[in-house]
Amino acid sequence: MNQMIRKHVRNFCFLLITFATGLFYFCFYLVGITFGVAMSFTLVGIPILYYVLRSTETFLQHERIRTKVYTDISIRTLPTRSQEEGSLWEKVKAEFLNEHNWRAIIGLMLQFGIGMLSLICATLFYFAPIILLLSPVLYFIDVSSISLFGIENKTLNISLLFMLLGAVFLWIGAYLGNGLVKMIGRYTRRLVKDFARR
Repeated sequence: MNQMIRKHVRNFCFLLITFATGLFYFCFYLVGITFGVAMSFTLVGIPILYYVLRSTETFLQHERIRTKVYTDISIRTLPTRSQEEGSLWEKVKAEFLNEHNWRAIIGLMLQFGIGMLSLICATLFYFAPIILLLSPVLYFIDVSSISLFGIENKTLNISLLFMLLGAVFLWIGAYLGNGLVKMIGRYTRRLVKDFARR
């Protein structure tokens, strides 16, 4: 029982972290690539563009480790990329024309959508059922603002019904949350595998 609770807490944390990292990747690549391309006529833009494009390996390693820790889905280690020879402009050109690099960037940016879904599902699958489980307590401390399907928590019978529904939703939500976490883990595995083929 204790192990099962720990697993569901891990799944909840994984879904919240997926939202945070997805938002970060989307903002980082959108701002970094746009700023690097816009400033590429100066000496500042080329190094920014190079290091932003080169960061995919680091972020994929982070995703691989996070997926392993939270989901127990093993993903093979990424081989380190060799440093290209030549001028900075040639290095940027090589990174810019690397198809696998762009696939990884798009895959990491798509985690923003996956993260939004994760946040919604974490709220519905884990947080809302716990609030429903606590509805008798909320009834006794006179918090009647909880309503479900238009029914407000105004009587003890309704609060006990909410508690029963919370237990059912928690059981179903934990099962669905576990499935979602495994799907996100498989997505990360495919992303890392595709990038390792370069």
